[in-house]
Amino acid sequence: MKKKDITILLVDDEPDILEIIKYNLSSEGYNVVTAENGAEGIAQAKKYRPQLIVPDVMMPKMDGIEACEKMRKIPELSETVITFLTARGEDYSQMAGFEAGADDYITKPIKPKILLSKVKALLRRFKETDEDDKIKLGNLVINREEYKIMLGKEEMILPRKEFELLALLASKPGKVFKREDILDTIWGNEVIVGGRTIDVHIRKLREKIGDDKFKTVKGVGYKFVV
Repeated sequence: MKKKDITILLVDDEPDILEIIKYNLSSEGYNVVTAENGAEGIAQAKKYRPQLIVPDVMMPKMDGIEACEKMRKIPELSETVITFLTARGEDYSQMAGFEAGADDYITKPIKPKILLSKVKALLRRFKETDEDDKIKLGNLVINREEYKIMLGKEEMILPRKEFELLALLASKPGKVFKREDILDTIWGNEVIVGGRTIDVHIRKLREKIGDDKFKTVKGVGYKFVV
């Protein structure tokens, strides 16, 4: 199943959290719908039949635990993955969530890169086709599942960070990726030595893939050019 065919339902009574998570998941290509309480979440779940539901635990009108129990009784949602949003240290909420039928939980606060990795892992049962694991741009083929690329007839194995940076830029040719977004997506919580880490990796990619494939947008970031 392709990302554009996957619907994720977010249920949280905090507008800021909904907005941030929705933005990051939508940017990744998923369809995202939202609800502000458990009762509304159930209605949205029945309407959209999402592949993944991410409810908060503490909400007005109907909390996430009760909503999860009711969702698990809806036949159309039998294959839906449900993972709770919980604050760190809420062991009771996590246990109650599992007893209510949840598949997993995500602790708040969470960085976008970690969130996306977690969501991808949860959605493995709705695995994308092999074509979705490959990016084909002219004579360049990027195989994200095997971490290798083909440039013409030459197979190349890149260091992990170079590969991830190339895959990110090439995923949306022509889009300018901001430096801060690149750092957050590729390096996340890792310690970065020096402020020119991205520039060094771009230079190496230019040497291997072609200088004309990468354009610097001064003061903003980089984009991949077809």
